[in-house]
Amino acid sequence: MPVLSKRLKGTISIVLLLSGLLWVATNGIYHNLSAETDKMYEELKTFSDVLDIVEKNYVDPVDSKDLIHGAIQGMLRSLDPHSTFLSADLYKELQIDTKGEFSGIGIVITMKDHVLTVVSPIEGTPAHKSDIKSGDKIIKVDGEITKDMKLWEAVKKIRGKKGTTVVITIRREGIAEPMDFTLLRDVIPLDSVHCYVLKPGYGYLRITNFNDNTFDNAKSALKELESGETPLKGLVFDLRDNPGGLLDQCVKIADLFLEEGSIVSIKGRVESQAKTYSAHPNKKERSYPIVLLINEGSASASEIVAGALQDHGRAVILGSTSFGKGSVQSVEPLRDGSGLKLTIARYYTPKGQAIQAKGITPDVVVEERFVHKTEKSEKHQMHEKDLKNHISAEPQHKTEEEDEEEEKEETIKQMRGLKLPDQEPSDVVKELLSKDNQVRRALDILISWQIFSKRALQ
Repeated sequence: MPVLSKRLKGTISIVLLLSGLLWVATNGIYHNLSAETDKMYEELKTFSDVLDIVEKNYVDPVDSKDLIHGAIQGMLRSLDPHSTFLSADLYKELQIDTKGEFSGIGIVITMKDHVLTVVSPIEGTPAHKSDIKSGDKIIKVDGEITKDMKLWEAVKKIRGKKGTTVVITIRREGIAEPMDFTLLRDVIPLDSVHCYVLKPGYGYLRITNFNDNTFDNAKSALKELESGETPLKGLVFDLRDNPGGLLDQCVKIADLFLEEGSIVSIKGRVESQAKTYSAHPNKKERSYPIVLLINEGSASASEIVAGALQDHGRAVILGSTSFGKGSVQSVEPLRDGSGLKLTIARYYTPKGQAIQAKGITPDVVVEERFVHKTEKSEKHQMHEKDLKNHISAEPQHKTEEEDEEEEKEETIKQMRGLKLPDQEPSDVVKELLSKDNQVRRALDILISWQIFSKRALQ
């Protein structure tokens, strides 16, 4: 047998060594994956056992589909407040609010102390015309008690086709007996953009939510303000009580006022989902000063706009700290027509600040929106950080399990528009300047800005 050279022996030894290490590494990885898979299968067996026991022994017949959907919902609810399972009907409903209109009675509702409560009737709608008021407690919908009803269930029951009726039973403070309102449903337009001239040279732009039409409408509104007889010297940009909406729309809105740089960054666990949205040069340069208004009802897309304009020094932010919803949800259609809404990433401002559970802090703090003749009223300001299972601003490892199962519904809902159908723009402006403390302060800042700018040039 020929004698192997030392070089060949060395080569064979290295190959054998590497093969051994590769086998050990591969075997270790396979062992870990196998252990994780086995553990998951064991848990799924437990779930299957429970499902089987419930189906066979529960006091009333049950639908296995309902049980499975309920289990999925519970699993997602344990993650964070914005991850959820959407039935086929709810998945369709999700598309409605971004399309610019829906059929219903025209009220913004929330869960307050576990009671379905009217936040505000939308002006000019059946609810507004029937004298439903903010603070009314909805105790029944078409005779069905709302005590254990989820917010989305109530919305689904109240909405319906134009021309159909719904009976709302209201309990109102100061009135002993409940009141029934029979309301004829109608198409409720969601005009998300409103603009007015506060005084010559000073405009007011309000965006109530970001739907499919927001960018086009805002661009037209700005064109109207900028083409007035008096050149635009300053803009009050109102994003108060704006709960958010479509990401592409808010990015385009921010881009109207920026020429370059980042608008918002998205970072998640999956590297392919990371993305940065950047500004582009505009055909029309907008150099006039902006005071942007936010409050605890400004969330998600509106926080992206506020954060971008603040970080670039393009606007002075005035009001109170925003809601703090800086997480990104992806909606995935499932094979049976249902959908999975899952939190996949976090939003970051151009300077890298996380919005999630922190919100946007105003440059000028003005807590009270309305001028009060009496002493200040106390109010609880709900933020993202108050929601059960909210995710942190930065990724963290979970250290302990939550034992509570009580669901806390998100209470900040959008307030739609300012203009009443029978009001002239001048009436709205008078109301803004006489009653809205934050708008008045914003206008004062813009006027002062002009005065100091002129003096600086002298």
